[in-house]
Amino acid sequence: MIIREAKPADKNVILEFCKNTFSWGDYIKDVWNYWLDEENLFVIDVEKPVGMCHAFFSNNQVWLEGIRIEDSARRKGLASKLISHVESLAIKNKLDLAFMLIDIENMASLLMAKNLDYKIHETWKFYSLLPKPSENYNVKFGNVHETSLISHYVRSWRWIKLDKKAIRRLSDDNRLVYSNQEKNTSLAILTDSEHFKKTLIVTLHSGCEKNTLNLISYLQDFGFKNNYERIQILTKEDLPKLEHLEPRISFHLMKKPLN
Repeated sequence: MIIREAKPADKNVILEFCKNTFSWGDYIKDVWNYWLDEENLFVIDVEKPVGMCHAFFSNNQVWLEGIRIEDSARRKGLASKLISHVESLAIKNKLDLAFMLIDIENMASLLMAKNLDYKIHETWKFYSLLPKPSENYNVKFGNVHETSLISHYVRSWRWIKLDKKAIRRLSDDNRLVYSNQEKNTSLAILTDSEHFKKTLIVTLHSGCEKNTLNLISYLQDFGFKNNYERIQILTKEDLPKLEHLEPRISFHLMKKPLN
């Protein structure tokens, strides 16, 4: 058994055992080439590739994603070996934290993460929002105090540290939007998916319902005017029930200190 960097020839073998990961299939086929180019795409090889994992290093943390093991090779600790391999690289590079995202109903993965000393840091909800024209909103742009309530923002389904540099860049690009018509400001951070075309990813902090509804109207109009096909909202709060806002799935954000 060896753990190595993936190579183009691994693609077909990996995609074959990834195609039925979820009831709807899997997204690995859509991101494989991107991850290969980004590097840190690891394969566990037992005469042939039987598992994979991608790592994304940023700031003081490593983000683990796309952990997949072939059915016949499961329950042998291979996923844990992949994760430990990534952690050793992160420690070597003097990073402090490791994060991963796990479906709240995926008990097997949650148990594995617990056995590797990961703890539930936060629980997040995923909503899909339909773009459509709207004029019923009044929002503001730029940095506000409420950014202190968000430690991370979502970029291509990776939870990235929201530091001063990121806040400045997002503010300059009018990608930090808020509504404070009532107390308890609602705040949205907008990013474009790096792996899926015409997909807007929004990190949303819901301070109160009126402010959040105001932001949702803006997001729909922004998505429509900029030809987005999908708006994906990630939030820790329950959002109002709306015709074009669909709750999809909930995740635990798992965290592990590396020092």
